[in-house]
Amino acid sequence: MFVTPFPFFTSLLFILLILRTSHSTTTNAAAGPPRQLSVDYYAKSCPDLDQLVASVTAQQFKESPVAGPATIRLFFHDCFVQGCDGSILISTSPGSKELAERDAQDNKDLAKEAYDSIEKAKAVVESKCPGVVSCADILAIAARDFVRLAGGPYYQVKKGRWDGKISMASMVHANLPHANSTIDELLKLFTSKGLALHDLVVLSGAHTIGFAHCEHFVTRLYDYRGSKQPDPSVDPRLLKALKMSCPHFGGNVDIVAPFDVTTPFSFDNAYYGNLEAKLGLLETDQALFLDPRTRPLVQELAKDKQKFFQEFVVVMEKMGSIGVKSGRTRGEKRKDCSMHML
Repeated sequence: MFVTPFPFFTSLLFILLILRTSHSTTTNAAAGPPRQLSVDYYAKSCPDLDQLVASVTAQQFKESPVAGPATIRLFFHDCFVQGCDGSILISTSPGSKELAERDAQDNKDLAKEAYDSIEKAKAVVESKCPGVVSCADILAIAARDFVRLAGGPYYQVKKGRWDGKISMASMVHANLPHANSTIDELLKLFTSKGLALHDLVVLSGAHTIGFAHCEHFVTRLYDYRGSKQPDPSVDPRLLKALKMSCPHFGGNVDIVAPFDVTTPFSFDNAYYGNLEAKLGLLETDQALFLDPRTRPLVQELAKDKQKFFQEFVVVMEKMGSIGVKSGRTRGEKRKDCSMHML
């Protein structure tokens, strides 16, 4: 039975038409045990750290709501490439032969508002605790803040990450999931980061907020796996709404669609119910319901928002420990998150 009223798709089409990217949106980093992190890492050196970051994230969320899902995604992309070390924040140096991570093709549509949020938070923190707090820790805290601001769970962020010294675009593609990845490919990637099938399903729930550009799902609408036909797992009404804004060729490359077509601005568990109703936006989203290995957990989380919240907190902490660096031999604490220390 369809879980949303038909008039919703009029609203979806409206969202598709008004959202633009003006608001836009290999090494195994998991090798070895994670470095020791703790909630009170800055208890003496910067005791008001969480409040300082919160003063910025609250304002950013109010002024630019897109900063929320964009920063959560920024954290994910950072952790999966060389670990949670803030290397995605580094800008490509003038004259450099190698682009930095943030300029890799897979990161091109990460919203500027996410970077702005971290830069502003870092400036506030530096004014009170100069040279103490890493950009990597600020990113982890900001991602948590935006989860809470969107209606999700609040949780204590363990800290102690140092900023990575290396940022290379060539390391990005092989270390991130893609819109047409199979479940087997996703599991292989997540396993390489020390994460499991359960973690894959739970972390995918971050798609309860945020948007994707047409290019990431357009083949599902017109030529699914070379069939010249739409993906049969897409609800017909969603398919019609998406086609109206995402033509097969040409069209407006700035158009985006919400991952969660029922409650796109609320951090809740509706994402999983959408998958049951054939309303997953990306092929990788819908695959979680189609695959018998992941379907039971999708169904479980669709029924219980509090369980999703509890599981999400655990998995975010687990992801936040990937490839953590510590000490000056492996890391640094940048004063400007976009530039290496001199």
